[in-house]
Amino acid sequence: MPHRLQLTAPRTLQWVEQPLAPLQADELLIQTLHGAISIGAELPQVMATDRSDLAPTYPKETGYESYGEVLAIGEDVSDIRVGDRVVAFYGHHDIAIVRAAKVIPVPRDLPPQLALLTILSCDAAKGVHKLNPRPSDAVAVTGLGTIGLLTVFYLRHYFGLSRIDAVDPDERRHALAKQLGATRTVTSGNYLELNTYAAALECSGRQTAFAHLQEALVPHGQLCILSDGNYDVLSLCPSFYAKELRIVGSSDGLDYRAHADWFLPAARKTPALFKLFEQSVDWSDLIPCFEALQAGAKPLKVFVSYDW
Repeated sequence: MPHRLQLTAPRTLQWVEQPLAPLQADELLIQTLHGAISIGAELPQVMATDRSDLAPTYPKETGYESYGEVLAIGEDVSDIRVGDRVVAFYGHHDIAIVRAAKVIPVPRDLPPQLALLTILSCDAAKGVHKLNPRPSDAVAVTGLGTIGLLTVFYLRHYFGLSRIDAVDPDERRHALAKQLGATRTVTSGNYLELNTYAAALECSGRQTAFAHLQEALVPHGQLCILSDGNYDVLSLCPSFYAKELRIVGSSDGLDYRAHADWFLPAARKTPALFKLFEQSVDWSDLIPCFEALQAGAKPLKVFVSYDW
């Protein structure tokens, strides 16, 4: 019987059996081979500290990054075959049925870690495109979690920016940021140059960082909030009004398949992206892993394997 990991109450996870419905004409049956834990999104949900969901209801499904092999296809599916590898959004399930239009086909020889990064890299890319920076622009990024690091990667490798200043208090993340394209890394927004940056992206979810970016932007500069709104309440500062800044929000990606066409070849050429997965775990140890994550140090991402 297939299983899925559910959040049944705050800090309480349980594997539950999941009877599968008959496969519909536009659907795929997928056997999960690998998955990931998205620390910034999933931990606040597990701990019931997510400010974007102040009245959570249970049970809740968990996760949204899955990589698997297609076991069966519906009669109307023509662009995907049995045996293909795909990335999907169903989370911590060992087997799932998904609409074919909602999956991202990936090459069979592509490392699953890179395939899984298609989702969050597309989310980061959407925010960058909202600002549409020029190669000559100076851009600042606050927060070097997975989204922040993928933002740096996209700014450098898609838009070709030559100045990307990145901020994170954890110096252990600075080396990876530079490998992915940052030109300068600092531990605090206090070290950003005032009135310097044409664009900025806030990826930390912290008010202090958000305030520093407003000070650092040039008049009429642009700021995109890429954090999920699940940590601090972000507030406008006097600089927002005095400089007439433009601030936009961004969430899920726009066209994941189209993004994959660019991202996957670029990712193959960037071995540093593997370093985003700082921990690996077997699916059978997911519950103890979440318990440890709540109590200890937080890796950037956790790579999950399903052994068959």
